[in-house]
Amino acid sequence: MTANSLDRAKQAVRTQVWDVLTTAEAVYDTFVHGRIPHFKGAEQAAARLAALPVWQRASVVKAVPDKAQLPVRAKALEQGKTVYMAVPKLATLKPFYLLDPAALTVSPVEAATSRIAAAIAPTVEVEALRPLDLIVLGSVAVNRNGARIGKGAGYSDIEFALLTEAGLVTPETVVITTVHPLQVTDTPIPTTEHDVGVDLIVTPDETITCPNPHRPTGVDWSALTTEKIAAIPALMARHIS
Repeated sequence: MTANSLDRAKQAVRTQVWDVLTTAEAVYDTFVHGRIPHFKGAEQAAARLAALPVWQRASVVKAVPDKAQLPVRAKALEQGKTVYMAVPKLATLKPFYLLDPAALTVSPVEAATSRIAAAIAPTVEVEALRPLDLIVLGSVAVNRNGARIGKGAGYSDIEFALLTEAGLVTPETVVITTVHPLQVTDTPIPTTEHDVGVDLIVTPDETITCPNPHRPTGVDWSALTTEKIAAIPALMARHIS
C-alpha cells in the first residue's frame, strides 16, 4: 500500500467513526470531524481506568492534552501521580509540561486543563522526564488488536518515538487509550512502522486487553518531512547531532 493510499484508508476509518459518533450524539463537540472526540462517558472511562491495578501501581503518567482525557489527568493528579503533557505541536525545545501534584497552586482538575497547565506548569526537555509507567493516548478509532489512529497530525507517535529513544518507555510501560464504545471499530485499521499500538482500551463499559500491540523502537526519519522535523525543535536537535 502506498503512502497516499494508506492515508486515504486511515481517513476513511476516521470519517466513518466521526459520522457514527455524530449520528449517535455521543460527543460534546458541535463538530467532531478533525478532532480527538470529546466523548460522552469520558468520566466513567477514567473511573474504570483508575480501578485497574496497572493504574494503581503507576506513579508517572504521560497523557495527551485532549478534553476527552481531562478526567484521566485530573484523577492522576488527585492521586499524587506525576503527569507529563505535551506542549502543543511539540513546538519548544522543552516539549513537555511537568505537572507535579506536590507543587500545584490550583486544584488538580484545574491543573489538568490544557490552558491552565500551559500557564502554571514548567516545561522540561525529553531527557528530564522520569521513566513512564503509563502512557494515555487519545484516539479517533481503535480496534481490539490495539491498532489505533488519531486525528492525523502524528504528534503522539513522534512523542512516543522520542521517549523510547530516551529510554523512558520500557517494556513495562503500559499504553492505554480511553474511548467511547463506538470508537472501537471492527473495520481494519491500516498501520505503519511508526504507528503506536495500545495495550489496553478503556471505555465506560469495558476494559479490552490487546494482544501484542505494535511499538516503534525509535524515530522513523523516513516518515518525516524536512518541514516536520524543522517545526519540532526536539527532533531537529537529534537530526543534526
